Parts: sequence; C-alpha cells; structure tokens
Amino acid sequence: MTATDPPTPQAAPLDEFRGDRVYLGADHARNERRTWIVAGVCAATLVAQVAGGLAFHSMALTASGLHMGAHVAALGVAAAAYALARRHAQDARFSFGTGKLGYLAGFANAVVLAVTAIAIGVESVQRVISPEAVDYAQAVPLAVAGLAVNLVCVWLLQPSRAVHEHGADLNLSAAHLHLSADAATSVLAIGGLLAGQRFGWTWTDPAAGLVGAVLVARFAWSLLSRAGPALLDMNPSPELTAEIRARLGAEGERVVDLHLWRLGPGHHAAVAVVASGAPLPPDAYRARLNGLAGLSHVTVEVRREA
Repeated sequence: MTATDPPTPQAAPLDEFRGDRVYLGADHARNERRTWIVAGVCAATLVAQVAGGLAFHSMALTASGLHMGAHVAALGVAAAAYALARRHAQDARFSFGTGKLGYLAGFANAVVLAVTAIAIGVESVQRVISPEAVDYAQAVPLAVAGLAVNLVCVWLLQPSRAVHEHGADLNLSAAHLHLSADAATSVLAIGGLLAGQRFGWTWTDPAAGLVGAVLVARFAWSLLSRAGPALLDMNPSPELTAEIRARLGAEGERVVDLHLWRLGPGHHAAVAVVASGAPLPPDAYRARLNGLAGLSHVTVEVRREA
C-alpha cells in the first residue's frame, strides 16, 4: 500500500492530498524582483570600475570591476532561475517541481566565482612582478563609490524573515554571497590604494588584488559545498531523518527503508517503508509526521510481516 501527499508549503497537514508540485521558496517573487534590480545596478557599476581601473592603471580597482562583472552574470543566472522556476512550477514534466533550479543556478555561479578568482590571482601576480604607476587620486574615490554600491546591493538582497523561518534559499544566498565577496574585495582595494598613495608602496595595490582572489576562492568553495549535495540528493538533515524514523516506529514498527532529500528552499520529500505484524493504514503513519517543519511530500509503503 502506498500513499503520496504534497501539501501546500508549511501549511496543509500531510493527510490532505493535493495535486500540485509547487515547492518554491518563501518570498520567491520578492527575491526574483530584487535580484533583477541588483543586476542592473551592478551592470552600471561594472562599467565605471573597469573603465576607471584601466584609465588609472589600478589592478585592485580592475579586479573589483572584474569581480563585479562576474556578479552581473551570476545575478542574471539567479534571476533567470527564479523566473523559470515560477513559470514552470506547475509543469508536469518536473516530477518534484522546479524548486531545485535555484541550487543549479547557485552551483553555476560558484563555478563562475572560482574562475574569477583565478583570473584576478593571475593578473595580480603579473602586476607584482611588473608594477605599473597608479593614479591614486582618481582610483580611490571610484573604489569607495564601488564599495557603497556593493553595500546597498547586499542590503537589497538580505533574506527576509520568511526565508529564515522556512529554509534558506540557496539561489538568493549565492547572489548575496557574490556581493558580499565583492564588498570585501572593495575594502581590500581601498586599503591597497591608500597604502600605495601614502607610503609609495607599489606592491600594495596588486597584493590587495591577490588577497581578494583568495577570498573569492573561499566563497566559491562555500557555494559549491552547499549546492552540490542538494543536486546529488544527499540527505539534507540527519536530525529530521531521525525524527521521521522515530515517529513512524513509535508503536514498535520497523522502518525498513527511509530516504530524505531536498525539493527546494524549505521543502523536503521522504519515502519510507514500514513493516509491522499488525500494520495500520498508510494514512495513519503519514498522520504521525504532521507538524514536521519542512516536510512537504511523503510516500509511505506499509508491509505486513510475520
């Protein structure tokens, strides 16, 4: 006997069958709208920073601009993922909905971030070996302006309270992390420029770019380590798995098999096989799982054993 149930996210109990497969995160529309806005702001900043870096021969400023270019691409991917997930949320071709499109976008953005880190690192090393004269008077104000833009964008992409309550949206987290990394590299760029301007140290500007590359690489690894397990359907919560197993076997039943995986931000699916000498109907076992936060789709198979 098998029973499958996908309730409305965080609302309907597991014993109320619904035919939808919508497992989008909390505030999906809000996150999509803000991501598009921030993408436009970053595109304008990219043009200003790269142009200024080339004109004033600042590697730190150029590195910040290149990193911002990666953000424009990353934010475009994130926004497109939101749009596609929303448009195809009811598409029957997606057996478990489109909630994981954000994880795919996050993984792609992590790869872009890693490539950016390599490019900044290579260019910074070349500038350390062969330093160029930097127009500090022009480069510093532009770097400060870039930092201000980054901080505004970081604020715009802050997760809402609903996201904190119902589960992290990796797509939004990836976009937010990109901008946070860029804000950090902007601070490094400003420090390198000011040190070079005050003490005449030509190596501080490219050194700041090199440190920024290491920082960006760390952010990229953080995103990869979060998106990869979700895409590979690794168990997202040993604690939730243990709770499900305990509830299903509350009256001495044996949980023969149990699988838990992520469907989208704040949504998990579980497939369980319960064996008992005096088995109850599947609905009875599903009712035991009511109230578990984040459990949105459950399939229970019941077996009678001697």
